[in-house]
Amino acid sequence: MSTHSNHPFHLVNYSPWPLTSALSAMILLSGMISWFHQYNNNLLMLGLMLLIISSYQWWRDIVRESTFQGLHTLKVLMGMKMGMILFIVSEIFFFLSFFWTFFHSSLSPTLEIGLYWPPMGITPFNPFQIPLLNTIILLTSGISVSWAHHSILKNNLSQSIKNLTITIILGIYFTLLQAYEYYEASFSMTDSVYGSVFFIATGFHGLHVIIGSVFLLMCLFRTMKQHFSSNHHYGFEAAAWYWHFVDIVWLFLYISVYWWSY
Repeated sequence: MSTHSNHPFHLVNYSPWPLTSALSAMILLSGMISWFHQYNNNLLMLGLMLLIISSYQWWRDIVRESTFQGLHTLKVLMGMKMGMILFIVSEIFFFLSFFWTFFHSSLSPTLEIGLYWPPMGITPFNPFQIPLLNTIILLTSGISVSWAHHSILKNNLSQSIKNLTITIILGIYFTLLQAYEYYEASFSMTDSVYGSVFFIATGFHGLHVIIGSVFLLMCLFRTMKQHFSSNHHYGFEAAAWYWHFVDIVWLFLYISVYWWSY
């Protein structure tokens, strides 16, 4: 397909990666079910490996289109920004369902959980220990990723690399602390509605932190290869938006699930 056109839009070439990514995700989900019920993770590992390979190839093609072929015009970038905004809005409503469940159960506890919140027998986490540390970590990472963005706008890529590295390290540190918190938990996901909401809400947030860390890691590699400039860095901008969204969701989780329930 020719890269020359009389319109500002980018008509993408035929690509196998959307199909292979979808099939990989289906294999991954099937593998998770097999792992849960039959304690066999072979299909899970196969799906994960195929998904990583497909994602890498797809990202490679997009980087080539935007950075080396110049196909992402201002009109295309406007559409991509609107798409990212709508994606984040959909994620907001995704977490809103968890908060709705939490406040529905906590503001009017039912007889089944003893008319009490947290339910009888549940010992919630102290919000001024690991949860507070994780809050400080994410707020600090929000500052460092904003600093990295400012450095890109000034074409100071070395400073951007340093701050991106700090942000990724803080994201990994947050994930490790959350894993330790889960390991030390005195209740499980099956312990009443509190356990279910706690692990689903904080677990999905933790998954978003992992995804955001991978997103920023790709941006770090691209920054090292000098793919970004002051007027061409939407890939990083989208990652920064996503990371700030993750920060804000955690603040609501900390205030409601940890501090208010303590």
